[in-house]
Amino acid sequence: MPQGSSVRFAVLGPVRVWRGADELDPGGPQARTLLALLLLRAGQPVPVPEIVDALWGPGPPPTALNVVRRHVGSLRRLLEPGLPARAAGRRLVRGAGGYRLVTDGDEVDLVRFRELREEARRAVAEGTAGRAVDLLTQALTLWPGPVAAGLAPDVRARLGADGLERERLAALREAADAALHAGVPGVVLARLREAAAAHPLDEPLLARLVLALAATGRRAEALATYRNACRGLAEELGIDPGPELHEAHQTALRDPRNDGPARTPSGEPLAVRPVVPAQLPHDLAAFTGRQAELAELLDPLAEAAEPAGTVLISALGGMAGVGKTTLAVHWAHRVADRYPDGQLYVDLRGFAPSGSVTDPGEAVRGFLHALGVPPEHVPRGLAAQSALYRSVLAGRRVLVLLDNARDAEQVRPLLPGTPGCLAIVTSRDELTGLLAAHGARSLTLRPFDAGQARDLLAGRLGATRIAAEPRAVDEIVTRCAGLPLALACVAARAALRPTFPLAAVAAELREAPGSLDAFTRPGTPVDVSTVFSWSTRAVSPAAARLFRLLALHPGPDVCAASAAALAGLSRRQARSLLAELAGVHLLTEPAPGRYGFHDLLRAHAGDLLAEHHTEAERQEARDRLFGHYAHAAHAAGALLDPAGDAPGPAPGTPGGQAVPFADDTAALEWLTAEHPALPALVQAAAASGHDRWACLLAWSLEPYFERRGHWHEGLAAQRVALGAARRLADPALEARALRGVARAEGRLGLLDGSRDRLDRALALFTTAGDTLGLAGTHRSLGWLCEQEGDLPGALRHNRLALDLYRTAGSRPAQASALNSVGWYHALLGEYRPALAHCFEALTLLQDLGDRYGQAATWDSIAYAYHHLGRHPHALLGYRNALTLYRALGVPYPEADTLTRMGDTHLATGDREGARAAWARALALLTALGHPDADRVRERLGGAEEQPDAG
Repeated sequence: MPQGSSVRFAVLGPVRVWRGADELDPGGPQARTLLALLLLRAGQPVPVPEIVDALWGPGPPPTALNVVRRHVGSLRRLLEPGLPARAAGRRLVRGAGGYRLVTDGDEVDLVRFRELREEARRAVAEGTAGRAVDLLTQALTLWPGPVAAGLAPDVRARLGADGLERERLAALREAADAALHAGVPGVVLARLREAAAAHPLDEPLLARLVLALAATGRRAEALATYRNACRGLAEELGIDPGPELHEAHQTALRDPRNDGPARTPSGEPLAVRPVVPAQLPHDLAAFTGRQAELAELLDPLAEAAEPAGTVLISALGGMAGVGKTTLAVHWAHRVADRYPDGQLYVDLRGFAPSGSVTDPGEAVRGFLHALGVPPEHVPRGLAAQSALYRSVLAGRRVLVLLDNARDAEQVRPLLPGTPGCLAIVTSRDELTGLLAAHGARSLTLRPFDAGQARDLLAGRLGATRIAAEPRAVDEIVTRCAGLPLALACVAARAALRPTFPLAAVAAELREAPGSLDAFTRPGTPVDVSTVFSWSTRAVSPAAARLFRLLALHPGPDVCAASAAALAGLSRRQARSLLAELAGVHLLTEPAPGRYGFHDLLRAHAGDLLAEHHTEAERQEARDRLFGHYAHAAHAAGALLDPAGDAPGPAPGTPGGQAVPFADDTAALEWLTAEHPALPALVQAAAASGHDRWACLLAWSLEPYFERRGHWHEGLAAQRVALGAARRLADPALEARALRGVARAEGRLGLLDGSRDRLDRALALFTTAGDTLGLAGTHRSLGWLCEQEGDLPGALRHNRLALDLYRTAGSRPAQASALNSVGWYHALLGEYRPALAHCFEALTLLQDLGDRYGQAATWDSIAYAYHHLGRHPHALLGYRNALTLYRALGVPYPEADTLTRMGDTHLATGDREGARAAWARALALLTALGHPDADRVRERLGGAEEQPDAG
């Protein structure tokens, strides 16, 4: 090995070389291909014919051998500066008919990866699974992207990149097994999700994802993953899942508190620990520049290894497009391992041109959900929610990235208050309030200087191409004003035209005027608009039109179906155009199949929209967009709540081509993916004069907000719908909106005005002759009576609802109301009428295939049997309910049923059975953080004080 050398190589991700702390430029694509091939062989000689094949494939040019020698010479001089011409050198040596790169193991990331993996295997053999997890996590961290990223796909194929990807997946599977053994399945969950999305037919990988999800308490998601895997295997390969995936599914179905401990595929017990959030966006593989700023950010953390006192807060500021988010995300990934309790991320959208700024309360509630706090345990009011958030973080080491903040007031409720946490905030605002009140450290980013800008372009286009046209590069750098966003747009465009001289690119840029004057803050270079205008002219007319229309979408990102509706295209056309726009950096793809804007680009799209489209065209596009969401949301809501009465869009209205959902699981997946946009869509519909769409959207989304506990968002949507209904002067719409507001307020405990709203809704529905509306309002009044302790009133309103549903002929609603009537009879001690109504409900629900309704009805039946002294019948009913609840993955009603089942066991003298049921209920309620846990804990304590008979 050469003495005195300090060189490091990377081939897992972009091909890179460092000498000490300085990164070297390996050259253009062919030079990088040669270096990648030598690194992939890990010190073995590579014959010259194989090098030629890697560089050119079939049909190399006659000069191929000379070109290879030139690349070899350049690489030798790069690795050994000062090496005389034609000298052999000691790093890149000739032998065995080819060339061999001489390295130490620690110098090459691939070699280090394999060493760590082998060491982890030894740790597993020695029974130290925790150490194996650490080693494999280190190994997988060495992969920032695909092997030899940045090289052409055919070149990467000739290098054998697919084989190395299989090595990475094998290591990931080993890490998942070790994490399950060690009881830390959440450590690998994010990587498993990402890999499964990229390899949806890899059954061993999918099996481990199902196990990890189940082990971290995400049983419903585990079962949904299995269902999706079965569907994909059947559609793509025409096969059923194999034994490994089937066993993982059985493990996910099994309740470890009932059937013994869940197990890994090898049969070892599966320890369960709370999952930690891992919400950071992907790091940029080709991160360039900002080394001084990064060092300034990292230094204080090195000094704060054992923080004592307050949370460390750093605020990154600077103009739009200067790279704040890119640096913040890169920094967060660099230090994420210091925060083992998780990483939280939110885009606060403080300067979104659409005006849809993220509410701090919404962000806090999202963080609480990610940290495992059940929705029903979240208090009302921002102050109380923020206090709970800080309490949950107490004693944990968590990284919180608050991106694109508007001001200090938006940020304060989201700051952790515990030592050991790190809060990173990015904003165009100076955030002086954070500096003064919270001791935040501030770093203001400036545009790149000429050298940094050149480095960025070289990283994207290759140093050879940049060095060949220095004047053209100078003009591009000047036109882009040093903004990384603008430079990335130009680089993407130039990369798509590799044969064009950069002088032509600069000329195009020079001749493409544009303006963002209405949006840019003072100090933002005006030539940035020139870059964007030039980029939009470089895409096809259809893509440019879609780019403009996307400014009308109020959410943070959009899928192909929504984009197709907005532009009046087929989904296939929309997917192609979205990919075209992303290819030139006019859009980003934050998640597979979802596309978003940078704020500057959204503003530019808005300017172009006003310039190229009339108000009538814009309204038609909005109509298509809101219609699409209204149709889809209504179809999804009907699956989540078959007994609901939300009105749907009229036949023939825009957006009617929405594809029906296969089942309620698919509906819930769509709603979850679209959730960030849904409240904004309701607001945008009302704000743009589409009041009827606002109403239909709000009412169709009610079951989703209810099931997921997004009650604050549900209340906001219902209040918008109420305002829209009153503007439409439609009594039936106003009645439904009043009922919706009352329901949402009731969920949040805001009962003061509920009766007045519901009484007014009842009167309006009566005037309108809306039978289903009347019935639904009576059920809401029944629920209100129960909250007020008036059980006879609750029964009376539900009987009225049942009669109305029978008149209207709505079988799902009849079934649900029958169970409610039976339940209130049982609560009043009228057990035989209760059973009659519940068994009638059960027959209907079984015919309808409503499993959730069946489970609730079996629970009601069992409750009545218990109080009639027919305890074996009660236990059978409770077991039927539990079977259905567990299959559906709904832990709270399962715990509720287990609690009552324990009461029945106790009534039979089976204290052991009672303790077992209550213990399982307590475990579920404790995991949910539900206050009912105290009630069950009291039962267990009482049972422990009484000795068993005999």
